[in-house]
Amino acid sequence: MTLVWLDDLRLNADLNGPLTGPPLVLIHGLGLDGRVWDALIPRLNGQRILRLDLRGHGASDTPPPPYAMGAMIRDVERLMTHFALKDAVVLGAGEGGLIAQGLAVKRLDLVRALVLTGSATRFANPSVWETRLARLRGEGPDLDAECAALLGPRWRASPMLAAVRAMLGTTRPDGWTGFASAIATADFYQTTAALRLPTLILAGADDRKTPPDVQRDLAELVPDAGYKLIRSGSHLSMLTDPEGFAEPLLGFLARIGHARL
Repeated sequence: MTLVWLDDLRLNADLNGPLTGPPLVLIHGLGLDGRVWDALIPRLNGQRILRLDLRGHGASDTPPPPYAMGAMIRDVERLMTHFALKDAVVLGAGEGGLIAQGLAVKRLDLVRALVLTGSATRFANPSVWETRLARLRGEGPDLDAECAALLGPRWRASPMLAAVRAMLGTTRPDGWTGFASAIATADFYQTTAALRLPTLILAGADDRKTPPDVQRDLAELVPDAGYKLIRSGSHLSMLTDPEGFAEPLLGFLARIGHARL
């Protein structure tokens, strides 16, 4: 991954795959970074894949918090413009799914289809987030609790535990609080309900952070959206069960004509 200079910050990004491949944009969630897609990318042959570290995460710059959801959506928009990507499928994981939804609402010329995993139209209410923000500012993230939420009930035995903890542990404090501030007031229920584009929801059966029932409700919100339960999946199914995640994703891409067969 390399640093891309935008007007006001640098974002760490990686673009790989065939030059003429259909574009797929990958957006991670709170406290993580672009490495969360490492196990999935080798299974996505033929796609032109853009992944990034959001502001305050990974190797991207960390502006002072708070962050606005509009600014984070704009970051991805500018990065896609930088790489001349349009008509992309955008895959948002967890809180990154809010960015994906906002981008689809704002720029239908850039987004032709949406894939969401571990996501929702909002994550709790502002008062819950204020409590969490106070804890993040005072004590920092509870990495054990974060790992348990991301990896499911058998998180201590997960072979991905070290990788997930490393991502969480290297996210700067301002990145945690900045993104959390944006999430706290984000509510895409009405705008996402108005979307009319191919959409797939991939839910991990062991997702304790965003339960499958919540994700099914999201699928029912968007007309004709598909829903797939990944039986052995967690909140981070793309990392813990990449084969189970890739199969329905590739099937969706093929159905909408966005894959090389």
